[in-house]
Order: sequence, then structure tokens, then C-alpha cells
Amino acid sequence: MKIVIDKAVPFIEGVFEPYVDEVVYKEGSEINRNDVMDADALVTRTRTRCNAELLEGTSVKMIATATIGTDHIDLPWCEQHSIFVRNAAGCNAGGVMNYVFSAIYGAAARNSMPLTGSTIGIVGVGSVGSRVEAMARQLGFKVLLCDPPRAQKEGPAHFCALEYLLENSDIVTLHVPLDDSTRHMADSSFFSKMRQGAIFVNAARGELVVDEDLLDAIPHLGPVIIDTWNGEPKVNRELMEKVAVATPHIAGYSYQGKQIGCMMAVRSVARFFGFTPLFDFFPPASVKELEAVKLDLRGKTQGEVAAIMQYNYPIFSDDFLFRSNPDTFEYLRENYQFRREFYID
Repeated sequence: MKIVIDKAVPFIEGVFEPYVDEVVYKEGSEINRNDVMDADALVTRTRTRCNAELLEGTSVKMIATATIGTDHIDLPWCEQHSIFVRNAAGCNAGGVMNYVFSAIYGAAARNSMPLTGSTIGIVGVGSVGSRVEAMARQLGFKVLLCDPPRAQKEGPAHFCALEYLLENSDIVTLHVPLDDSTRHMADSSFFSKMRQGAIFVNAARGELVVDEDLLDAIPHLGPVIIDTWNGEPKVNRELMEKVAVATPHIAGYSYQGKQIGCMMAVRSVARFFGFTPLFDFFPPASVKELEAVKLDLRGKTQGEVAAIMQYNYPIFSDDFLFRSNPDTFEYLRENYQFRREFYID
């Protein structure tokens, strides 16, 4: 039996070796048909395009991605060809939530923007959006939610239309999956409906946004925060120069998130192939300093909250490293020093 693994999946090296004949570790973007032709399983991140070009005629039976997203996988094709696919749903939710609030408070502090009484509009309320919602409410924000699939399933009482959200939010943050219904959703019409001076955050997928339309809207908007980009690893340099926070798709790169992503991928493979000792696998927490920390923000001013968040996640360090050399996009991701997550009661 053979498993091919993106070598950038953390904590996974050595896990499967006792149970299979061969394990191959490669850069995700370099995994090719020759690698997977005789492979039984593929463990990926977002840089491996799992489609007919890669998989046609191979022996791959299952794909486990250590990511929340699956837009790098041709799901209909895999289903038609009986390839089982499992993602790590929600693994990065805590890390992205931390990113969103560190960025919002950091950008607001740099621009002397008051946040008291602000309304945050969350577009997409799945695993990540729900964590953002919970933190927003704990911090005293008013919250608007737009999630048509959930509204259809659960009823419209707790949700609103996208147009209403855009017109009534001081902060708009995207947390939808990338599919045909969401690709390029943030276009000129979207931005024209946003409030003057509103903060815009995209830490979901770059292809949700039309770059040219965002560039045109920036003079009308407040701080713009971008972690995910069209055309990664190449990015729109003009856009990067004009946004308030620019980072190389690392919003979910917390220590806890990477542990959970690895855990979910390993357990998926183990359960599919019957590796019983790995059914309850969890990567050891070997770095005590990176254990999640609870923050006490009760009674703190906006400035104090901003300072505490920046202490626990100094987001402008990531911004500085990326702006210093945007060509190192993949290097910064692959060599990222995972940060600990923070939470509040």
C-alpha cells in the first residue's frame, strides 16, 4: 500500500509508516500522475489540484485534505469515479477568528477608528463564520448574518439579505466557501452597497473578490484586510500596496488549527483503510508556549483590547514580512511559525 502526502502537512511525518509499504512526501504543487499512479491514498493541502488530469487511471481510492476548503478537489469527478473525499471541516476556525479580530482592532488603532457600537456583517456562517460571530458578540459588536443555505434550512429569523448586510455594516467579513455561486461575489455592485469607511475583510478565498472592483472601491472604504488572493502565489501588487493588512494566506495557521487539520486527515485515512491504532490519533502538543490562552477583556478600552490582541497575535509582523518580499508567498506559508490561539469567555 502507498500513500502520497503533501510534505507541508504538519505533524504527519512518520505517522503512517508502520501501517503501509510506502509513504511519499512531496511539495503539494509538485505532486503528479507518476506519484499517484499506484497510490491508494492522497493527503493534500490546497496546492494539489485533485482532478481528472491528476487522478484519471490511478489507483487512488481516497483523498484526505488537511484543510477546511475543497475547491482544489473536483468533487463531482471524484464521486463519479468512486474516490472518497474527506476535508478537515472547521479545523482552522479558531485561527481565522483570531486573525479577523487582531486585524480589525489593529487596523482600527492605526486609523484612529472607534469600534464601539459598530455592526459587523458576517457573510457565510459555517464553522469559521460561527466562531467570528461568537467572538463579535462577546466583544459587544452588533452582528448581522448572511447565509442563504442556512436561512433556507433553519428559517430566515436570524439571517438577512446580503444587500441589507452591506448597507448596514461597519465591518464586512467573508467566510463563504468558493463555488460557482460565490466566485467573484465581491464585485462593483457589492462594494457600492457598503457604507462609506466600512472595513472589508477577506480571509476566505481570493477568488471571491474581483480585484479591479476592490481597487476602485478602496477610496470609498475604510481599512481593507486581505489574507487570500486571486492567482496565489502571485498577488496583485497594486492591491497589496493599497490595503491596510496584507498577509500570505496564513489566517488559519494556528498551532491548534494545524493539529486539528492533521488529526482529521489522519483519522479519515485510518478509518477508511482500517488502521485501528490511528482511529483516535492526535498530534502531541509538544510546545507548551503554544497552548491556547484565555484573554480577560472585561472592562478594557478599545485601545487595551487592541494591544492585548496584538501581543497575542502581532499581525503586522506577518504583514511586514509579506510586503518586504511578496515573491516569498509560498516560502512564508511553508515556514510559518504557528501561533497559539486565544479565546475569551
